Amino acid sequence: MKHSTIQQTRRGQGPARRVGRSLALVLPVVLVLSGTLAVTRVSWSGDPSAPVLTASDTALSDDAKPAAPRAPHEVLRDQLLTELQEKDPGIALTHLQQAVDERPSLASHCVSIARSLGRAAVRVYGPKRAQSFSRPVCDTAFASGVLAATG
Repeated sequence: MKHSTIQQTRRGQGPARRVGRSLALVLPVVLVLSGTLAVTRVSWSGDPSAPVLTASDTALSDDAKPAAPRAPHEVLRDQLLTELQEKDPGIALTHLQQAVDERPSLASHCVSIARSLGRAAVRVYGPKRAQSFSRPVCDTAFASGVLAATG
């Protein structure tokens, strides 16, 4: 006679097994939804002070066209021109140098941005005062912008 050492007992489904199966079905759905919602709230611009856009904010009306994405040097130029008007050209030039140091890809646009700052400084402060803010940022591009705006 052959004896088996393994006992096979058949138990009914207990509450732990039912809870486990429910979690196995519901948990992946909850994780996917929460992950999707978390990704939509991330500030992808890199600027922590920039407003966060959600999917509902980006919905376009029928007659609206999407804005073309702006190049980083154009965004920087606009920020620095605003800063020049609100504060002074010296601060804007310092921030231009910092931006070029942090992102070397902006170096090829440094001269044109500095010239734009020089022309704007003449409009805001006049030629004599604008020249007093001149610095060796991007060689002498700021000074040449001041000169171009006065001549």
